[in-house]
Amino acid sequence: MPRIRRFVLPVLLLAAPVMGACGSVTPTAAPPQPTSAPPQPTSPPAPTEHVMQGSVVLPEVDPSAVSGNIVTAGSSTVFPLTERMAERFNDDGFTGEITVDSIGTGAGFERFCVAGETDISNASRPIKESEIASCEQIGRQPIEFRVGTDALALTVSADNDFLTDVSLEQLAQIFSTAQLWSDVDPLWPAEPILRFSPGTDSGTFDYFVEEIFDSDEVPLLAASNLQLSEDDNILVQGVQGSPYAIGYFGYAYYQENEDVLRALSIEGVEPTAESINDNSYPLARPLFLYSDARIMREKPQVAAFINYYLTHVNEEIRDVGYFPAEAAVAQAKQAWLDAQ
Repeated sequence: MPRIRRFVLPVLLLAAPVMGACGSVTPTAAPPQPTSAPPQPTSPPAPTEHVMQGSVVLPEVDPSAVSGNIVTAGSSTVFPLTERMAERFNDDGFTGEITVDSIGTGAGFERFCVAGETDISNASRPIKESEIASCEQIGRQPIEFRVGTDALALTVSADNDFLTDVSLEQLAQIFSTAQLWSDVDPLWPAEPILRFSPGTDSGTFDYFVEEIFDSDEVPLLAASNLQLSEDDNILVQGVQGSPYAIGYFGYAYYQENEDVLRALSIEGVEPTAESINDNSYPLARPLFLYSDARIMREKPQVAAFINYYLTHVNEEIRDVGYFPAEAAVAQAKQAWLDAQ
């Protein structure tokens, strides 16, 4: 059972919201509902696209004019970014409640595509065809919104004095058949490899398996001395605890623990802002939100939050520990417009 990290923004007790002045979009009614349907929360209306110097600009959102509940769940990697954006949305006057659950990308898609319990699914990998099919079975057509770029940091303890760089071939050995470090390189210690990996519900696990084992998870899961956890803090503690341990997780979690961990280069390329942005680092990866056009129409607060997220994410993303993906965010903005 994956550990759930939950962030909930409480409902604020504010007076009736009023749309902001110049630049705001005047609200319009939600799409017609059956007479028996409950009233829908108010939100900014369907927008007009503006293109300035090749960028897509979404209509301004006044969070204080938006109400209703928003439920998001999914990737532990995307969690801190969505948490940050939810806090900012609330600070700017949102009067509803946002729930952000960190349960792993796969579990997030289960809640979004099978149970239909969430409005937004946070993901650190693209949605799978099987997950799209599950969404369609409950009447949802997932829309992809790229929000940034992360990288998987391959880490060892600061006490490790023999490992600085690995090849992708060595990495496959380290996380599968090799028992001792010396099985990979005879110059390395004849000590057991202690492996730490995100759990199978994690998009980080899926991405690693896809890149290193061509989507075959069996070699990794069959490895000895393997500990799986959806909690990145447990992985950090495990790697920190032995000079013969190795683990991987999102780059932001490595940055939080640089004093006790060391990141390895892969194929001679270190994980840096430059190598991640230009994709020369082998384990750079995209970060996503997923929602559905019908959800965005029936719950305008969801559309407003995604709009706000895409509009302001590049102002916050580096502080959270990730990297902007400006061209991809522009495409996400267009996807938002197309969904209205």
